Parts: sequence; C-alpha cells; structure tokens
Amino acid sequence: MKLSGEVTRVAIAGATGFVGRALAQELAAHVDVVGLTRSDRVSGTESEDALEAVQWRRVDLFSLLECELSLEGVSHAFYLVHSMMPSARLTQASFDDLDLILADNFARAAERAGVKQIIYLGGIVPPGKLSAHLRSRREVEHALASTGVPTTCVRAGLVLGPGGSSTRMMTRLVAKLPVMACPRWTDSEGSPIDLRDLVKVLCRVLGHPEITSPLDVGGQEVISYRNLMQRTAAVMGHSRRFIGIPLFSPGLSTLWVSLITGSSRDLVRPLVHSLRHSMVPEHDAIQRAEFPPEHSLDESLANAVVDRDEPRTRSWESVGVRDRRLTSRNTVRSVQRLPNGSGLSAAAAASEYMRWLPRFLRPFLRVDADANGARFGLIGLSAPLLVLDRSMSRSEESRPLFYVTGGLLARPELSPQARLEFRSVLNGEVLLSAIHDFVPRLPWFIYNATQALAHLWVMGSFGRHLAQTPPEALPATSEAAQP
Repeated sequence: MKLSGEVTRVAIAGATGFVGRALAQELAAHVDVVGLTRSDRVSGTESEDALEAVQWRRVDLFSLLECELSLEGVSHAFYLVHSMMPSARLTQASFDDLDLILADNFARAAERAGVKQIIYLGGIVPPGKLSAHLRSRREVEHALASTGVPTTCVRAGLVLGPGGSSTRMMTRLVAKLPVMACPRWTDSEGSPIDLRDLVKVLCRVLGHPEITSPLDVGGQEVISYRNLMQRTAAVMGHSRRFIGIPLFSPGLSTLWVSLITGSSRDLVRPLVHSLRHSMVPEHDAIQRAEFPPEHSLDESLANAVVDRDEPRTRSWESVGVRDRRLTSRNTVRSVQRLPNGSGLSAAAAASEYMRWLPRFLRPFLRVDADANGARFGLIGLSAPLLVLDRSMSRSEESRPLFYVTGGLLARPELSPQARLEFRSVLNGEVLLSAIHDFVPRLPWFIYNATQALAHLWVMGSFGRHLAQTPPEALPATSEAAQP
C-alpha cells in the first residue's frame, strides 16, 4: 500500500468494530494509527497482537471536548460509527438524533484539529422515499461535511466477513431454521461486499480529499436476500427450504429475527426497515474502474461463516452498545429535535427557552433564568431544585452549553459533566436540545415516573411554542451575543 506523504497519523472512530479492526490492522503497518473507542480496553476473540501497534484513545463521542482532544495531531480520520444502541440507562432519543450529534461533534473537532480528510463509511442510498435508518446515514454524511473538512463518503450495503453483525444474524437464521418463511423484503436485491475488498477501497481513498462525490461499492454479484441465504446455507452445508409469503411487516420481522438470532431489537429494527429497498450500487464507476472486488460471493461467504461456532466478538462499531459498564449507573441522555421554521440559531433558541420557561412553569415552579443559566425552585423552598450554569468558555452561537451544577434533584458530584445544550446542525437546518450524562438524585423508579416525563413535556411544549410563535417575536440572536 502506498500512501500520500500528507498522511501522517490516522484516527479511526469505531476502531474496535467489525470494519474498524480490519482497517486498523491493514493501516498499522504503514502509518501511525489512533484507535478511538469508548471501551476501557480492546476486547475480542482474536489475538490482540495484531492491534498492538495501534495507539488507543478512550473517548466519549457525545462530548465535543473529548472529541477535540482525541483528534489532536491527527492528519486524516475515518468515521465508522453508528448509534443504534443506548448509551445511558435511560435514553430518550431516536437513533437518528443521536447519530446527528455524534457526527456534528466529530466534524467540529476535526475542523479544530486541522484534519485534512474525513472518510465516512455509510450505507447505499437508493432513490425514492427512504427508511429512517437510510435517511440518518445521509444526514450523517451532510453533518460530517458541514464544517468544510473534505469528506469522502464510501457507501456500502451488506459487508461479509468474520464477526460482522449482519453476517452473524444471517448465519444464525440459516443454522436454526430448516424451513424459513420469507417476507417480501427478502426479494430486495443487494450487492454484498467482502470485508477485505471494502478495506482495500477505504485504504485507497485515504489521502485523496478531492473525492467528495459519494462512492458506492459492492461485490461481484447482485443478489436477493432470499437467494443470499440459500447460498449461505449451501456454503454451511445445510439443506434449507425457503417459502415466500406476500407481506412486509417490519414489526413482525424484527421480532422474528431478534428471537431467532439473539440480536437486540435496537440493532435489528432499523436494518429490517431498510431492507424494503434494493441496495444496489449506482455511483460505483470509480470502484469498478480502479479497484474492482477481488473476491467472489461464495469466497466471501466461506470466509464470513468460518467463525459461526466461535464466541461472539464485541462490536463497538455501534456507539453505546448495551453494556453493563455503560448502563449500570443511573445516567440519562435525552435529545429532542425542535421545529425551526424561523431559522433560529442555537444560542437564540436557548435565549428564548430561558425567557419562555419562567412563564410556562408558573405557578408550579419558580424559575430564575437569563442568558447565564437558570435556577429552578419551589415557592417557599429556599434550596433550588436544579441549577444550570452557562459555560462561557465552551459555548458558541451554534452550541450554547449549560452544566448542571447543583440542586436537590441532581447529583453533580457523581457526574460533573452533566449538561444541557442547544445545537444547530446541518448548517442551521436542524435544531436540537440535549441533556447528557445527567444523574438524578431521586430513586430511579420515581425519577422515571416524574422528572423524566416532566422534561419531555417541557421540551415538547417548547417545541410547540417555537412552531406557533411568529418569527418577528423570536430573538434574532442570543442575549449573550448582543452588545
């Protein structure tokens, strides 16, 4: 492999995942590799010797500050992250909003670190109305490119290789079901790509920031998912019968695949919803001309199912994979997408929130709020229920930040990074509010039945307020930014 001289140190977000491990092993022999992971240590079934040359940096990608620190000294960065699993004991958010925050953090940090190129592995985007999962993949592409760092988007469908979650689900279905009822989505077509061929493409685009048009990649064949399972059964030495049924029920399919394969519904659900589309590469001229796939479908399947009897490899490709170390503490993450027809900046939205909140909660609560934060209390009670203080050093017009610093309902001593933020993403097209790493003082079951629901009610009401208020009645900018 020959790399451009500008490629000096490469970061891989998602380096302990299925694709990330293979990519790190390939690159480590040629360039300094920084593996970004949320885990305390690298874990898996294979020997760690292959990854010993990687410099590991522990980072929570939901923290912009940690993202910035993790990319120091990095010239190029791969982004191989999805957020289809919860990252807190209580997660009040859709996976697409979580993905948007992660990608926005990474893009902001890459710009500030002087990264020369971001390479993103996303999914093929077919024409027509998209599933939520595929819309999210496209949003992530736009978010990564939104700060001006040259971004190369490699789009792939199903990736075949040992340890892959999609491969594992397919082989478990084939192994456990001698007769399989196949819903309509199994007639959708795709072009599965071998993990080794995908890694080759990712390495070849490294150091070529001029590739800014999406690059679709696939394998040597286009095949339906039903025929793919038949070919998988043959490679595994099984005789299986596949019976088509004329329906498409995402909920039923999710339940069925989850029960049979043992995979989490949080992981299965968005994948099943996406399978109603044919995932056939369209923008693949560069791949076909310059680095065509080397491995046949049968070779890829034989290589992919070789680990079917091995212990499961942990996949940290999905940020926030359900793990007791991440979800055992009483932490809360809550993200809401707010209507923004008026084109408010995040700082202006925060200012309006602080103006609106005291009026909305009167007479239930006393709220003293301004651009610098808020104090929530009960009338007649001197001690505050919750204290929010604006971070002057970390706030900006597109992302005002308020730390939870005290109050009877919070435990800042257990989570000093607990925070509320408003965030403009996708060049101001989307407005988000988010609470991260909050640890409540109330007993967990009481918190879930009271304070957690109250937060959703307040943010939902604020969203309706923004949607119903004429633009001229909203602030043009934040109070903190006014002279």
